[in-house]
Amino acid sequence: MRGIDEVQVTQTANDTNETTGWPWPHFPRSDDPSVGVDQQTYDDLVRYTKYASGAYQFQSIITSTKGFIARDDNREEFVVAFKGSSDTTTILLDASIILAPLKGPGLPPLDPSAVSRSAEPRVHVGFLLGYNSVAQKVLDELALQLRAYPSYNIVACGHSLGGSFASIASVAFSHTFPRRCVTLYTFGQPRTGNPPFAELVERAIGTERIYRCVHLVDGVPTMIPTQLGYRHFGAEYWQFTELGAPKNVKHFEGGEDPNGSGNIPSTGVNPAHWVYFLQREFSKHVHALTRAPLSPQVASTIKVMLTKSFWTCSHRLGSNCMHLGELMRIPPTNA
Repeated sequence: MRGIDEVQVTQTANDTNETTGWPWPHFPRSDDPSVGVDQQTYDDLVRYTKYASGAYQFQSIITSTKGFIARDDNREEFVVAFKGSSDTTTILLDASIILAPLKGPGLPPLDPSAVSRSAEPRVHVGFLLGYNSVAQKVLDELALQLRAYPSYNIVACGHSLGGSFASIASVAFSHTFPRRCVTLYTFGQPRTGNPPFAELVERAIGTERIYRCVHLVDGVPTMIPTQLGYRHFGAEYWQFTELGAPKNVKHFEGGEDPNGSGNIPSTGVNPAHWVYFLQREFSKHVHALTRAPLSPQVASTIKVMLTKSFWTCSHRLGSNCMHLGELMRIPPTNA
């Protein structure tokens, strides 16, 4: 093992008893749906929330960590989790808010027939730079792993700005590995690009495999206004009440559905942004994905041998344990 620190993370897909202490029972004027999402969908939302939070967990150990790649032999998939930023407000509102052409490793070439800049996919230039800083190393490692595991699919996930990186990466994964099923999970993701980019994500991934999650009145998803040329892609999953249950998550196919969370005026980075699906793991003050002891039937222990920067995990599965080791350092390309 080449790791320098060992961190234990406990995760479950079925633990819904923890309370967050959020004071509101649900967003005002939000009607309870007669039917929410199904239990499996909800369990998957919880599961990939924890994957997305894993990148934050190591912030206090090595601040240059950008995320990780993990192999899940039970589900036959590779999970690529991108870390966001603790300085979300500054990044979202500085000069990098301008839209840049979608160019980078693994991304499809721009359509030369586009008659104007507004007709080509464009994204927040800061998000694009963040993706490009690690993209080639991630794609190379995925290609290597997929040759060894040809039946495995890919999941991209991330919280906050990490969700934006994941959305760009998902397009690259779909284009680079067209025979793989790519699924996207984001949590508290800001608007990332213009309408052509949103359409590209929906077309490349398929809205049935897109899970863009919003918690209560999280202000980050609407912090960048549509008036600047940005638009969310579908599908949206809005947890409109604090009570963790499938019936309390609304599903909207469209990216800017007027009945969804987009109608909430943005209040910026607020407490709802740091709590997703009954967990506070996105805060820099939290060091574990869950605090309560879990039964062996629903828990798996991940032993992570951490190096630095963007790293890759391979693992062997035991009866209840998943061991991650042999981490490969994947530094930013400009390092």
